[in-house]
Amino acid sequence: MERIQDNDFFEYARVVDSIPPVERDRLDVAVLDMNHSWPNVGHDSVVRAILEAAAASREALVESGVKVRAISYDVRRRGLLPPNPDGRFTLYVGTGGPGHLDPRLNDGTTEWAQGVREQPSEHSNAALIGICHSFGLMCRWAGVARPVLRGEKSSGLLSNVLSDAGMQHPWFSRFARALPDHRHFRVIDNRLFDLILDDTGGVNCLAFEDEDSTAVTMLEFARDSRGEMPRVFGMNHHPEIIDREHVLQVLDEKRAHGEVTERWYRERADTMTDLLQGENERQSRLTSEYTFLAPLRHYVSQIVAERCGGRLLAGLRAESPPPH
Repeated sequence: MERIQDNDFFEYARVVDSIPPVERDRLDVAVLDMNHSWPNVGHDSVVRAILEAAAASREALVESGVKVRAISYDVRRRGLLPPNPDGRFTLYVGTGGPGHLDPRLNDGTTEWAQGVREQPSEHSNAALIGICHSFGLMCRWAGVARPVLRGEKSSGLLSNVLSDAGMQHPWFSRFARALPDHRHFRVIDNRLFDLILDDTGGVNCLAFEDEDSTAVTMLEFARDSRGEMPRVFGMNHHPEIIDREHVLQVLDEKRAHGEVTERWYRERADTMTDLLQGENERQSRLTSEYTFLAPLRHYVSQIVAERCGGRLLAGLRAESPPPH
């Protein structure tokens, strides 16, 4: 992903053989790439979202001579994983990806080969955001939901519904207030599996496919120390696909660098252009803000504040609702 150039507040690194060394002037965020090297827009969109989250703290970063560094691990093809929260990493973002949620049924390796090995919520200062495939792995690991192959793929701009718990949540209740009917929200969907709720086991179920469905689409495993922002959570949609401008920027960069064919590019560019128009685009961005971008900014700004202290700009706190 050479196209994201280093600048004065952000840097991108892809782990090849060994993790980049710890540097005092780098604040590292781990990206768990679950795409198995398949062409996709999700991974690059996640990295770009981290860049934009860092940009919100640019003044503090530049004044301190520090950069946010997104370090990407090819979990499924190369078996690479970041270390547990140890002072270096306190924010992890898992991407979507193709195939079955049980690696033995598609990657041909052990059951736990895709990275979820221990209880992430036990590290009280660490945050994990799991998107689609990563969310499914979190559900399997926790034993709260089982993957069931759908009769047909769920794809496009669809509707999900907040649960009662989601509507009462300190953070997602704000999302509810911003929604037209205060409950239903639009999602970019691209999945083969439903996650059918079995046993919540203390996990907070935030959203479902619809009112009558047991297919859970958003879960909270742990909350931050203030009891407001989800800290370990995931969703079965693609909030990293934000709006037409973001998607086309990523697609244009992939085509320019020869990563994808013209046909692959054109199919996705046309689909996104047709799909994300007018109110659809506004509702898609609203979902992205509350289910991914704002929590991501919250934890990036928290990392920056811990290093840069009083230089952090005001207005980045979680209590300030995102625009809509």
